Amino acid sequence: MIQGLRARQKIIKRLFDLFFSFIGLVFLFLPILMLIIISTISTRKFGLYWQERVGYQGKGFNIFKVRTMKADGDESRITMKNDPRVTGFGGFLRKFKLDETPQLWNVVIGEMSLVGPRPDVPGYADKLIGEDRLMLSVKPGITGPATLKYRNEEELLSKAKDPKKYNDEVLWVDKVKINKEYIRNWSLKGDVIYLLRTIFN
Repeated sequence: MIQGLRARQKIIKRLFDLFFSFIGLVFLFLPILMLIIISTISTRKFGLYWQERVGYQGKGFNIFKVRTMKADGDESRITMKNDPRVTGFGGFLRKFKLDETPQLWNVVIGEMSLVGPRPDVPGYADKLIGEDRLMLSVKPGITGPATLKYRNEEELLSKAKDPKKYNDEVLWVDKVKINKEYIRNWSLKGDVIYLLRTIFN
Protein backbone atom coordinates (compact mmCIF):
# COMPACT_ATOMS: atom_id res chain seq x y z
CA MET A 1 0.00 0.00 0.00
CA ILE A 2 1.33 3.45 -0.96
CA GLN A 3 1.60 5.68 2.11
CA GLY A 4 2.05 9.39 1.46
CA LEU A 5 1.76 12.31 3.84
CA ARG A 6 -0.68 12.04 6.72
CA ALA A 7 -3.79 14.24 6.67
CA ARG A 8 -2.34 16.61 9.28
CA GLN A 9 0.88 16.97 7.30
CA LYS A 10 -1.06 17.77 4.13
CA ILE A 11 -2.98 20.52 5.95
CA ILE A 12 0.22 22.05 7.35
CA LYS A 13 1.90 21.91 3.94
CA ARG A 14 -1.12 23.51 2.23
CA LEU A 15 -1.36 26.36 4.76
CA PHE A 16 2.36 27.00 4.37
CA ASP A 17 1.95 27.05 0.57
CA LEU A 18 -1.04 29.38 0.63
CA PHE A 19 0.56 31.89 2.98
CA PHE A 20 3.90 32.23 1.22
CA SER A 21 2.67 31.91 -2.37
CA PHE A 22 0.08 34.65 -1.76
CA ILE A 23 2.74 36.93 -0.25
CA GLY A 24 5.03 36.08 -3.16
CA LEU A 25 2.40 37.03 -5.71
CA VAL A 26 1.64 40.31 -3.96
CA PHE A 27 5.28 41.38 -4.02
CA LEU A 28 6.21 39.85 -7.38
CA PHE A 29 3.13 40.64 -9.45
CA LEU A 30 4.61 43.73 -11.12
CA PRO A 31 8.06 42.13 -11.70
CA ILE A 32 6.38 39.05 -13.22
CA LEU A 33 4.26 41.32 -15.43
CA MET A 34 7.42 43.09 -16.62
CA LEU A 35 9.10 39.75 -17.37
CA ILE A 36 6.09 38.71 -19.44
CA ILE A 37 6.15 41.98 -21.40
CA ILE A 38 9.90 41.73 -22.11
CA SER A 39 9.49 38.06 -23.05
CA THR A 40 6.69 38.97 -25.46
CA ILE A 41 9.04 41.40 -27.20
CA SER A 42 12.05 39.03 -27.26
CA THR A 43 10.17 35.90 -28.39
CA ARG A 44 7.62 37.72 -30.59
CA LYS A 45 4.90 35.68 -28.97
CA PHE A 46 2.77 36.23 -25.85
CA GLY A 47 5.24 36.02 -22.96
CA LEU A 48 3.09 33.91 -20.64
CA TYR A 49 3.37 30.26 -21.58
CA TRP A 50 1.35 27.29 -20.35
CA GLN A 51 1.72 23.60 -20.95
CA GLU A 52 0.00 20.42 -19.77
CA ARG A 53 1.82 18.64 -16.96
CA VAL A 54 1.04 15.65 -14.76
CA GLY A 55 0.12 16.58 -11.21
CA TYR A 56 -1.40 15.27 -8.01
CA GLN A 57 -2.71 11.69 -8.31
CA GLY A 58 -1.71 11.69 -11.98
CA LYS A 59 -4.21 14.37 -13.01
CA GLY A 60 -3.27 16.82 -15.75
CA PHE A 61 -3.10 20.58 -15.28
CA ASN A 62 -1.63 23.61 -17.04
CA ILE A 63 1.63 24.92 -15.62
CA PHE A 64 2.43 28.62 -16.12
CA LYS A 65 5.85 29.94 -17.11
CA VAL A 66 7.39 33.03 -18.65
CA ARG A 67 8.14 32.14 -22.27
CA THR A 68 11.85 31.65 -22.97
CA MET A 69 11.89 30.36 -26.55
CA LYS A 70 11.47 31.93 -29.94
CA ALA A 71 8.01 31.92 -31.51
CA ASP A 72 8.81 28.82 -33.56
CA GLY A 73 10.48 26.96 -30.68
CA ASP A 74 8.98 23.65 -29.55
CA GLU A 75 8.93 23.97 -25.76
CA SER A 76 7.80 20.37 -25.27
CA ARG A 77 11.20 18.97 -26.29
CA ILE A 78 14.13 18.40 -23.94
CA THR A 79 16.11 21.61 -23.49
CA MET A 80 19.90 21.60 -23.45
CA LYS A 81 22.55 24.21 -22.67
CA ASN A 82 22.96 26.80 -25.44
CA ASP A 83 19.75 25.58 -27.06
CA PRO A 84 19.19 27.74 -30.18
CA ARG A 85 15.46 27.90 -29.46
CA VAL A 86 16.10 29.91 -26.27
CA THR A 87 16.34 33.71 -26.61
CA GLY A 88 19.05 35.73 -24.88
CA PHE A 89 16.52 37.03 -22.37
CA GLY A 90 15.11 33.52 -22.04
CA GLY A 91 18.56 32.22 -21.13
CA PHE A 92 18.76 34.82 -18.38
CA LEU A 93 15.34 33.76 -17.07
CA ARG A 94 16.31 30.08 -17.09
CA LYS A 95 19.65 30.69 -15.36
CA PHE A 96 17.95 32.32 -12.37
CA LYS A 97 14.72 30.24 -12.63
CA LEU A 98 12.70 33.43 -13.06
CA ASP A 99 10.61 31.76 -15.77
CA GLU A 100 9.07 29.62 -13.01
CA THR A 101 7.68 32.57 -10.96
CA PRO A 102 4.15 32.50 -12.49
CA GLN A 103 3.75 29.07 -10.90
CA LEU A 104 3.01 30.88 -7.64
CA TRP A 105 -0.50 31.13 -9.12
CA ASN A 106 -0.56 27.34 -9.63
CA VAL A 107 0.25 27.06 -5.92
CA VAL A 108 -2.44 29.53 -4.82
CA ILE A 109 -5.18 27.67 -6.72
CA GLY A 110 -4.05 24.32 -5.32
CA GLU A 111 -2.52 22.65 -8.38
CA MET A 112 1.05 22.83 -7.09
CA SER A 113 3.08 23.19 -3.90
CA LEU A 114 6.08 25.41 -3.25
CA VAL A 115 8.19 22.29 -2.64
CA GLY A 116 7.73 18.87 -4.21
CA PRO A 117 8.54 16.77 -7.28
CA ARG A 118 8.76 18.87 -10.44
CA PRO A 119 5.73 18.21 -12.69
CA ASP A 120 6.72 16.59 -15.96
CA VAL A 121 5.02 16.33 -19.34
CA PRO A 122 2.71 13.34 -19.93
CA GLY A 123 4.63 10.13 -20.51
CA TYR A 124 6.64 10.09 -17.29
CA ALA A 125 4.89 10.49 -13.91
CA ASP A 126 1.60 9.19 -15.31
CA LYS A 127 3.40 5.99 -16.34
CA LEU A 128 4.76 5.23 -12.87
CA ILE A 129 3.77 1.88 -11.38
CA GLY A 130 3.87 0.21 -7.99
CA GLU A 131 5.70 1.98 -5.16
CA ASP A 132 6.96 4.65 -7.55
CA ARG A 133 3.43 6.09 -7.65
CA LEU A 134 4.19 7.48 -4.20
CA MET A 135 5.51 10.48 -6.15
CA LEU A 136 1.94 11.26 -7.20
CA SER A 137 0.68 11.35 -3.60
CA VAL A 138 1.80 14.98 -3.17
CA LYS A 139 1.29 18.04 -5.33
CA PRO A 140 4.17 18.84 -7.68
CA GLY A 141 6.46 21.65 -6.57
CA ILE A 142 8.17 24.74 -7.93
CA THR A 143 11.36 23.46 -6.31
CA GLY A 144 12.50 20.40 -4.39
CA PRO A 145 15.45 18.14 -3.65
CA ALA A 146 15.64 16.68 -7.15
CA THR A 147 15.34 20.15 -8.71
CA LEU A 148 18.22 21.40 -6.59
CA LYS A 149 20.41 18.38 -7.33
CA TYR A 150 19.90 18.81 -11.06
CA ARG A 151 20.13 22.59 -11.30
CA ASN A 152 22.56 22.03 -14.17
CA GLU A 153 20.32 19.51 -15.96
CA GLU A 154 20.52 21.32 -19.31
CA GLU A 155 24.33 21.16 -19.17
CA LEU A 156 24.27 17.44 -18.32
CA LEU A 157 21.91 16.74 -21.22
CA SER A 158 24.06 18.73 -23.65
CA LYS A 159 27.02 16.46 -22.81
CA ALA A 160 25.07 13.23 -23.27
CA LYS A 161 25.44 11.25 -26.51
CA ASP A 162 21.70 10.54 -26.51
CA PRO A 163 20.02 13.25 -24.35
CA LYS A 164 16.56 11.65 -24.30
CA LYS A 165 17.92 8.23 -23.37
CA TYR A 166 20.11 9.76 -20.65
CA ASN A 167 17.12 11.69 -19.33
CA ASP A 168 14.82 8.65 -19.34
CA GLU A 169 17.26 6.05 -18.02
CA VAL A 170 19.45 8.07 -15.65
CA LEU A 171 18.03 11.45 -14.61
CA TRP A 172 14.36 10.45 -14.41
CA VAL A 173 15.11 7.25 -12.47
CA ASP A 174 17.20 9.17 -9.93
CA LYS A 175 14.58 11.92 -9.61
CA VAL A 176 11.90 9.35 -8.78
CA LYS A 177 14.16 7.88 -6.09
CA ILE A 178 14.96 11.31 -4.60
CA ASN A 179 11.31 12.40 -4.60
CA LYS A 180 10.10 9.21 -2.91
CA GLU A 181 12.67 9.77 -0.18
CA TYR A 182 11.50 13.38 0.18
CA ILE A 183 7.89 12.27 0.68
CA ARG A 184 8.76 9.51 3.15
CA ASN A 185 10.79 11.94 5.26
CA TRP A 186 8.71 15.09 4.75
CA SER A 187 8.91 17.89 7.30
CA LEU A 188 7.96 21.56 7.24
CA LYS A 189 11.52 22.40 8.26
CA GLY A 190 12.75 20.51 5.21
CA ASP A 191 10.48 22.52 2.90
CA VAL A 192 11.78 25.77 4.39
CA ILE A 193 15.38 24.65 3.83
CA TYR A 194 14.70 23.69 0.20
CA LEU A 195 13.06 27.08 -0.44
CA LEU A 196 15.96 28.99 1.12
CA ARG A 197 18.47 26.96 -0.89
CA THR A 198 16.52 27.71 -4.06
CA ILE A 199 16.42 31.46 -3.37
CA PHE A 200 19.95 32.00 -2.07
CA ASN A 201 22.08 29.38 -3.87
